[in-house]
Amino acid sequence: MRTEGGLETVRAGALTTVQDLGRPGYAHLGVPRSGALDLAAHRLANLLLGNPETAATLETTLTGCTVRALGPTVAVVTGAPCRVAVDGRPAPWGQPLRLRPGAMLDVGAATHGVRSYLGFAGGVGAEPVLGSRATDLLSGLGPAPLSDGDVLPLGTPAPLPSAGRTVPDAAPWAAPPRELVLPVSYGPRDDWFTAEGLRTLVTGTYRVSAASNRIGLRTEGPALARAREGELASEGMPLGAIQVPPEGRPVIFLADHPTTGGYPVIGVVPPGALSAAAQATPGTPVRFTASGG
Repeated sequence: MRTEGGLETVRAGALTTVQDLGRPGYAHLGVPRSGALDLAAHRLANLLLGNPETAATLETTLTGCTVRALGPTVAVVTGAPCRVAVDGRPAPWGQPLRLRPGAMLDVGAATHGVRSYLGFAGGVGAEPVLGSRATDLLSGLGPAPLSDGDVLPLGTPAPLPSAGRTVPDAAPWAAPPRELVLPVSYGPRDDWFTAEGLRTLVTGTYRVSAASNRIGLRTEGPALARAREGELASEGMPLGAIQVPPEGRPVIFLADHPTTGGYPVIGVVPPGALSAAAQATPGTPVRFTASGG
């Protein structure tokens, strides 16, 4: 069921998409997981509103967005810190905001980090595809990225929290990383690289490339020396896989990554470390550390 009203997109920004926890379990069909890149920020937005963590939010990229409430609702902004305004008046970031019908919620450019999250009581009510409302930029599943003038429904708000259940009234602020530290479990194709190449991965100086997106975080830095030439037959690619294309610079696969690929995977970053990657701006130093996992 959905509430009357919803949201009208007044300014879509550089890239604003509907996201939830994604659609895991369909890699055998060639369907990526997708979902919010900064899962911690997505979950926090829902927690602040009393929504289940599965409720859909809006994920903005760098420049924020502006929406108009078509009915009464409660909203919150988490993720990358940014200027927030309601009807032109400054409003708090990270605190639930009551919006009257017609109110304009403006989420400004990220002051630190890359992606902010707009949560709404009841969640964004886009039609689910394979059990998820997430926009997948690679496969095209889910709702299209927002455009000016788009109207989105909202779901039915959850009942007020029961006694004993605590819902915070403000988001804890966590600064995006000044250095992105990514633990790496080697394999399955680390034998395609020389000992020097493996050493370079954990000792080299890398930075986040401006070519990064929801599919992968690309890096700039020293190339990893190969022990074997040629490429692999296409094989499965998990979330967090560090694929090394022919130029030799690591690419960390994020939520919209392809499910298969033919370049060797030198190692895998655990999913818990990827929320920080979602907020790393171009030029952020990247350091890989060897993990025993």
